[in-house]
This record gives sequence, structure tokens and C-alpha cells, in this order.
Amino acid sequence: MTAASTLRGRPGVNQALDPDRLWIRLVRALVGVAVLIALVQKTFDATLPTNDVDIPQLYSEFTVQSNLAVGLVLIASAAWRRERLPRWWDHLFGALAFYMVMTGIIYVVLVAPPSEPWWTLDMYWPQMIHHRIVPLVMALDWLLVTRTVRGPWWRPFAWMIYPAAFLAFSWIRGAIDGWYVYDFLDPTLDGGWAAVFVTTGEVLVAFLVVALLLHAAGNIRVSLAAGRARSSAIRHASGSGGLDA
Repeated sequence: MTAASTLRGRPGVNQALDPDRLWIRLVRALVGVAVLIALVQKTFDATLPTNDVDIPQLYSEFTVQSNLAVGLVLIASAAWRRERLPRWWDHLFGALAFYMVMTGIIYVVLVAPPSEPWWTLDMYWPQMIHHRIVPLVMALDWLLVTRTVRGPWWRPFAWMIYPAAFLAFSWIRGAIDGWYVYDFLDPTLDGGWAAVFVTTGEVLVAFLVVALLLHAAGNIRVSLAAGRARSSAIRHASGSGGLDA
């Protein structure tokens, strides 16, 4: 038996952190459902006349778009065993973990009210789920749960395509109807385009650094799983040889 085939079967991998463990699938399912329920609540609230954001504007937010994808992917990850999902699933999961980590960071640094402590959970409950709980859950899932597919060197740059496209979309939309999804993207505020480009450049650098770190962490998880699988295969072969002798 080769190490690769052992890895696919996952003997030797830390079974408590195997993605097919019942408790991991339950956590993913619960968080995925909570994400979607929070989106339903936000959508309903956007229909109220007292709300200053309508439904098209709501679904123009990076937070809402990425959380919608995360909710669906978490539920799918809970519903199907890992071997029934495509090989690129780890790459997709990593991209969404990256987007959620950055959602949490950007919210704390640029979006949250200045008087709101970064650690508080005393906030509008859909925001708490989308900006606090889900980024933490996705980061821990990516860092701790076993991964089986190594990412190529260019993976973090592929992950950056969506944030870059989102920036272009936000500026085009703002130029058309005057509404910018986040204040730091709005050139009509103090500082104009110069301030927007400086802040956006800093945000993109932060995105790239985090993407590189999460990419490396995912590959480390693959290496750890492969190392355990090889050790298990060697022990199994040695044990079989001893019995045959």
C-alpha cells in the first residue's frame, strides 16, 4: 500500500480531526445553517422602510456574498463524506476561510463603529455570526481539520481574484448610482481617490499576506496527514511481515 492510498483512506491521520468525524460534520452543519438564517434575517430587515440599505445593496457587500458561499459549502461539507467531494474542495474551502478571516479583520479595523470593542458579542446577532463567529470557525477548521490536497504555489494569488474583482465591481457600481458598499472605498469622502487608493493598497497587502499564511497552513496540514499515513503504512507493513515470518 502506498502512502498516497493510505492517505486517501486516512488511517494514521488524527481521527479526532478527520473531516468525516460526526462531531465535525455537526459543527459545520450548525454553523452553515446559522449563517443562512442570519442572511434571511438581514434580507428581511433590508425590506423595512427604516433600513438604509436595500436588498441589492445588501447583496453587494463582501460580507454577505462570502457568507452565503460559506453557508452552502459548510452544509455540503457536512452532508457528504470527503471522498465524495471533488479534489478541489480543499482549495475552495481554503478560499472561503481566507475571505472570512479577512471579513473579520476588515470589520474590526475599518468598518466597526469606533466605540465597539473588537472582542464584543453585544451586537446585532446576524452581524455577530457573520463578522465574529464564522471567521473564527472557518479559521479553526482550516488550521486544525485534516486536509488531503496540497495547494500549488499560485493558490493564494488565485484566491485574490475575487477580492480584486469585488473592488472593481464596487467602484463601478458607485460611479453609476453613487452608493459605495464601504466608506473606505468612497472617493467622495474626505481625501478623495488618493485616500481610497492608499487604504485599498493597504487592504490588498493585508489580504495577500493572510492568503499566503493560510495557504502555507493548509499545506502543513496535508504534510502532517501524509506523514502520519506513511508512518501507519510502515508500521502496518512491518507488522504484516513479522506475522508472515
